[in-house]
Amino acid sequence: MNIAIIADDAKKELMVQFCIAYCGILSRHRLCSTGTTGKLVSDATGLEIRGLLSGTQGGLEQIAALIGCDELDMILFFRDPLTSKEVDPNEADIIRLCDVHSIPIATNIATAEMLIHGLERGDLDWRNLMH
Repeated sequence: MNIAIIADDAKKELMVQFCIAYCGILSRHRLCSTGTTGKLVSDATGLEIRGLLSGTQGGLEQIAALIGCDELDMILFFRDPLTSKEVDPNEADIIRLCDVHSIPIATNIATAEMLIHGLERGDLDWRNLMH
């Protein structure tokens, strides 16, 4: 599977810890990530991660394009709902595109753990059902 990893600044360390915990599962898949998050995760885990631009430099747009081109199967996007910021249209676009293309997206650690456990069990083979 092709999995994208994204984390808001306040959630980057949580993403690193999550990827350390599930490194064995993640290592069996193709990973890509926005710039800083990908570097932090790769440095901490040794996982091979295709680096994209930082989120604010166009990385979120790159993720959206990968979704639109049917090149992603899952997204782990740890968002920080408590940081005061206007709604980022790029974040909203990613969530909308995941809905349009039936791509599971985890925006918090609880959902991410459910997706990772489902991935490990082989429960997430929904793409075969759609064809």
